[in-house]
Amino acid sequence: MRAVSDGASSPIVLVAVDGSPSSLRAGAYAVGLAQRQGARLVCLYVHTSSPVLPGASPVVDVAIRETKETIAADLRRLVTEGAQHAGLDAVFIERHGSPYTEIVRAATELRADSIVVGASTQAGHRVLGAVGARLVRRATWPVTVVP
Repeated sequence: MRAVSDGASSPIVLVAVDGSPSSLRAGAYAVGLAQRQGARLVCLYVHTSSPVLPGASPVVDVAIRETKETIAADLRRLVTEGAQHAGLDAVFIERHGSPYTEIVRAATELRADSIVVGASTQAGHRVLGAVGARLVRRATWPVTVVP
């Protein structure tokens, strides 16, 4: 896997992954898209802030952080192995913050040609708006939301 900043002029497909089934399907879709377009694949994992739980001990915060780090490490391994198997130029990057904000920031910095995300399965997102829906409404890139 090459570094993102190596100056190559290949198109870039940015896929956001979080370990959920829909994000893994988005990752698989992005692999196919990158292969068809001869594009570089950039997989982004965003470490989100944990909600503050009243009365929760610091041990809970440590456990949540370790779980997220394990998910990121597993995804990094999947991306590395999958890219080698598919013959793709791919990188895995991690950010901290809001998924929407970090996806937009990464797409801007990388000059991504398209963004792929998994559809949210949380009921509240149908009312408040999921990351994919927000990207479709506000982004300046083609966005594919994979169910």
